[in-house]
Amino acid sequence: MPETDSYSPTPRTTPTRGRERASYDRALVHSILDEGYLCHLGFVRDGAPVVLPTLYARVGERLYLHGSTGQRPARAAASAPDGLPVCVTVTHVDGIVLAKSAFHHSMNYRSVVVHGTATPVTDPEERALGFDATVDQVVPGRAADCRPGNRRELAATALLALDLAEVSAKVRTGGPNEDPADAGLPYWNGVLPVRTVYGPPLAAGDPRITGANGDTAGDAEAPAYLTAYARR
Repeated sequence: MPETDSYSPTPRTTPTRGRERASYDRALVHSILDEGYLCHLGFVRDGAPVVLPTLYARVGERLYLHGSTGQRPARAAASAPDGLPVCVTVTHVDGIVLAKSAFHHSMNYRSVVVHGTATPVTDPEERALGFDATVDQVVPGRAADCRPGNRRELAATALLALDLAEVSAKVRTGGPNEDPADAGLPYWNGVLPVRTVYGPPLAAGDPRITGANGDTAGDAEAPAYLTAYARR
């Protein structure tokens, strides 16, 4: 169990600008991570920075990063004695902030940045837990409602673990921050809200789906966890 309700700031998790927006509150960090399922995984490969979109799941104070065994981060983490130094970011955009001046345009957002060392997960029980968590992070309840990976599929799939230790959140809310001198300018200002909307499930074989392979029979009715799908 965590000893405190907050993560400890470090030089890498202390922003140089907008420090008032930074937070180390554990519950806030968890809520931002739990609302998403796609992160950006940054690392250095052959002396050059690389950033890849990657599926993830949070289980307690650990992130699981999903990928192929052939991907660069998985290969690099497996070959490094102490794991792969990484930076993981998750961002939700909540609004486009429009000011009277171009300079003061902004975004309302919630983000988390995690620094640390990613290591390959090799224990079979932890791999099963991490794979199920990754599936359920995207669609809660789906891991119990699909065939688990077989030996060949599991051998081709990498799972990296990253502990939540060096972590920060950053949040912006509210309207534009205007210069007083711009008050009389005839330009609209305010916030354009942003939200992600999920449509009704489309069964395999639906003519609106293209490029599918394999069985196209589909089920007559979508399960409740899909018809009632909503992000946390």
